[in-house]
Amino acid sequence: MPNIKKKRLLRLCLAMTPLISVFVFALASFATENKVWIETEGEAYMSEIDTPKEVRERAKRDAEIRAIEQAVGAFIKSHTLVSNSQLAEDLIYAAVRGKIDKVEVIKEWWDEKDRNLYKVKIKALIKPVYPEKGEGLSIKLSLSKTDLKEGEDVKIFYQTNTDCYIYIFSIAADGSVTLLLPNSVNKNNNIEAGKAYSFPQEGSKIHLKSQFLPNYDKTAAEERIKIIATRKKEDIISLGFQEGFFKVYDSKSTGMISDLVKKLNQLEPTDWAEATAVYILKR
Repeated sequence: MPNIKKKRLLRLCLAMTPLISVFVFALASFATENKVWIETEGEAYMSEIDTPKEVRERAKRDAEIRAIEQAVGAFIKSHTLVSNSQLAEDLIYAAVRGKIDKVEVIKEWWDEKDRNLYKVKIKALIKPVYPEKGEGLSIKLSLSKTDLKEGEDVKIFYQTNTDCYIYIFSIAADGSVTLLLPNSVNKNNNIEAGKAYSFPQEGSKIHLKSQFLPNYDKTAAEERIKIIATRKKEDIISLGFQEGFFKVYDSKSTGMISDLVKKLNQLEPTDWAEATAVYILKR
């Protein structure tokens, strides 16, 4: 247990200027909204009760499913590369699914070694599809203030529509990401539906104070708080290093982004949600 008499002063510093923020978000949107062509093969076995037509249809569906899986991987990868060393601006991208826009059959054939095995090769145009906002799990997020002077305390308020587990992050100017909750003092991140919560809690020895990074010479900075909620307890955090009460992910740890996105993508879109709050720090 850390010495709680020494209050941890968390630097919630510049994530990026508003202009750069819009630019990066636009790039991310462009990267993930593009349709992609995928070539893949599918197969199906013919049983005693199957007709050749039914086998061909199953093989084609198998190829289409594989094409969608490959396309989803491409959508996620493109967004991760654009996001680079910062926590994704909108992690809803991680819940992307694919929808076939067009299919071209390149080749169909019966396997030479197994005459009951039918194969098909297709070329499919896949477009990204994102879950509708408001479906499934949802979060309400707000901050004590949206305009802060350096040294002022920051409080985070949140509420969800179902029992779930929450993960709170702050994003800094150098690209580092700090996991605020759970932490070494507050390991329990399970919350109840409809109940209003705050971080830090009343009476907590943890204080969040807004502070510019050393050598930052501008008069204002834009900062972010992001919350991710999951229906079940998920091991979505596996990289980084310990620093005081909190776990901090270095800006060069780009694997943290892809690892987080990959794990979220394995969940159903309605089984997790995210929210982001932005505020301005001024001298």
